[in-house]
Amino acid sequence: MESIDVRQARIDLHQQPFMVFWEVTRACDLVCRHCRAEAQPWRHPAELSLSEALRVLDDFAPARPLLVLTGGDCFKRADLEDIARAAVERRIPVAISPSPTPLVTRERLARLYEIGVRAASLSLDGATPETFDAFRGVPGTFETALRIWAWFREIGYKVQINTTVTRFNVRELPDIARMVLERGAMTWSVFFLVRTGRGRALRDLPAQAYEDVMHWLYDVGHWISAKTTEGHHFKRVVLQRRACEVEGRPWRSVLPVGRLYEYLAERWAAFQPGPPRERILRPPMHVNSGNGILFIDHVGNVYPSGFLPIPCGNVRVTPPMTIYREHPLFRRLRRPETWRSRCGRCEFRHVCGGSRSRAYALRGSPFAADPRCIYRPGRPAAMRGDATGMR
Repeated sequence: MESIDVRQARIDLHQQPFMVFWEVTRACDLVCRHCRAEAQPWRHPAELSLSEALRVLDDFAPARPLLVLTGGDCFKRADLEDIARAAVERRIPVAISPSPTPLVTRERLARLYEIGVRAASLSLDGATPETFDAFRGVPGTFETALRIWAWFREIGYKVQINTTVTRFNVRELPDIARMVLERGAMTWSVFFLVRTGRGRALRDLPAQAYEDVMHWLYDVGHWISAKTTEGHHFKRVVLQRRACEVEGRPWRSVLPVGRLYEYLAERWAAFQPGPPRERILRPPMHVNSGNGILFIDHVGNVYPSGFLPIPCGNVRVTPPMTIYREHPLFRRLRRPETWRSRCGRCEFRHVCGGSRSRAYALRGSPFAADPRCIYRPGRPAAMRGDATGMR
């Protein structure tokens, strides 16, 4: 059976990834405060060559996972179109994730679309130039991002807007959501900071603030197709809220929220966004680091995700699909019942699993509990909702 509230991939995640993120270069002209890659303006001399990239694509061709070409700034590679074309020829669905810089031109976006790239993501971490430009480290980046967003829409791309949430910008989330609603996007992805790379210097939100933002995202999901990245317990929140709705129980009588939720909800209501849909527009999908997700860096190292920096092999030596199926870390990440932690004991472990990246960053083990989840296993049924995710 499949949950009606948390989507399950229609493939065997023990055998193949649902999504592959490929850092085709580390080079980027921005100096983003949260950058996982600690990107540099110049390309690494040992980056995978085009011929090596083609061999990687050959390995992925039978499974055809969603392939996201990212960076750094993927537009720093002159052969980006060649990589994208080769993927499309192998019937691998391709998305691009460029940095909002002047390297992104309408002409190049149009060429990629003609090749067969149909989806793109763009970062928007603030609702004003002051916030966004400070976050990205280069003046004018906000206006560049809005211009690229407009081009995406004009050309016909399916657009995902990515927002990293920290203490620095959390109170701007309703304003960013309003921009997503009014300007149009297929999905709004809210990334909950993992303190790796440059992100180690940023101040993360406390656990209760995570909970507040996730409950607010559930509300906003009735207007916007919203998802989370490294905020896996959003799936638990969705199941709890849906259980309250199905049983006709006021959710706030059993699920605690704080003042941040009140602020976000009041700010959103002040926009008068119109009548909500009866159900959230985008039920979350259960994938996680190494469990449906695979990441390749610019020199071919393979990781369970871009935010879980434990190398598990290199595509120059071992095909990435083999690493995904056989490496002990990947295999154990797909077996949460083996984790000796709160997340491993949790009723939601097979539909959530917590952030393995955050557990590693803050606790030193990818199998530790997610430190930003307030839920404790064994809570009363009223707080558990439908913990299996199945109906």
